[in-house]
Amino acid sequence: MTALIPSARLTRDPAVLVLEDGTRYTGRAYGARGETLGEVVFATGMTGYQETITDPSYAGQIVLQTAPHIGNTGVNDEDPESRRIWVAGYVVRDPSRMVSNWRANRSLDDALVEDGIVGISGIDTRAVTRRIRSSGSMRGGVFSGEAADLDADEQLRRVREAPGMAGRNLSAEVSVTEVEVTPATAERIGNLAVLDLGVKKSTIDNLAARGFDVHVFPQSATIDEIRAIEPVAAFYSNGPGDPAASDQHVELLRAVLGDGLPFFGICFGNQLLGRALGFGTYKLPFGHRGINQPVLDKTTGRVEITSQNHGFAVDAPLNEVVDSPNGFGRVEVSHIGLNDNVVEGLRALDIPAFSVQYHPEAASGPHDANYLFDRFREMVLATLRQAQGTALRQAQGPDAAAQAPNDAQDSTQEDTNA
Repeated sequence: MTALIPSARLTRDPAVLVLEDGTRYTGRAYGARGETLGEVVFATGMTGYQETITDPSYAGQIVLQTAPHIGNTGVNDEDPESRRIWVAGYVVRDPSRMVSNWRANRSLDDALVEDGIVGISGIDTRAVTRRIRSSGSMRGGVFSGEAADLDADEQLRRVREAPGMAGRNLSAEVSVTEVEVTPATAERIGNLAVLDLGVKKSTIDNLAARGFDVHVFPQSATIDEIRAIEPVAAFYSNGPGDPAASDQHVELLRAVLGDGLPFFGICFGNQLLGRALGFGTYKLPFGHRGINQPVLDKTTGRVEITSQNHGFAVDAPLNEVVDSPNGFGRVEVSHIGLNDNVVEGLRALDIPAFSVQYHPEAASGPHDANYLFDRFREMVLATLRQAQGTALRQAQGPDAAAQAPNDAQDSTQEDTNA
């Protein structure tokens, strides 16, 4: 039966979006009333708004939806990507006045109010998007309720005094505080250590479906704590913030790679793998956010439409194999963004490690890149087979031990869907 839920909180209460360059957009209050500050970014997905706002990667950001009609299908209790809404603020043009979906149990604006998310509606979101595309992502603020009556100069002052995204480490704000375990839902391979930098539920589900007992560690985890579960592999999740402000996580990853553990990283995890290997990172003008970003997989030659949310990127040569500045062997860029030639993936050729800048789990779609979880599984199995073979040859004597095949890295180059 279709649920018809009115958006009772839609009113004519005034609100204003203020950008740090002094631009102002006047509209109506949406969600909670009050004041919120953050980096204003735009997301281009026409669907999946519930997955977007509950993605921890958006912490500290005021998200503008470029699709004009938002809220038509309401929200439900099955689709959130995490335990709460993480966006710092929310900007839409035309919020739905009525929710019409059989799975919905409340309206989007009611959910925003429940989690205290200040939003604004009724503004020209195309104009805001064009300004961000021209000038780059910038700090902003949404003011409603009593905050809407503040002097314009005072509102602008508060926006300009807010911290920017560059140099911010937000992992502690979104990470779990204790280890959480999700058992494998397929034939078990072993324990997987996941560092929660802003992990999504769909990521955990995909890893469990590949046979891993998924141990989600707090972002403060140490190498000794990870070693204690005797993992067969390690994984770094997506997350918010500047990778250059995450030295602790980079050092941990270097220790993981030094132990020879197979590694897979997505989004923030890709940037941290880049730093662990010895490459730099930089801030993009307005980032990649949405579910329609084209990426070339250099291994298969296929173009995939991907879901992305990142404002930083790895600085590495696009079309050549180079030696890791930190001594981890040869490295190549495995994926390239076709809109602007940004690094979208890394592959280590001498150790079992790879990463992608986008989100292959993409709960709201697209699912073109979901096979990467299978590629990770095969890499882990290849590494385990190699270790077992080496142990067997060592038991048989030095002549047999000298003949050790190495197929762990090659598995990262196989497309299991090909």
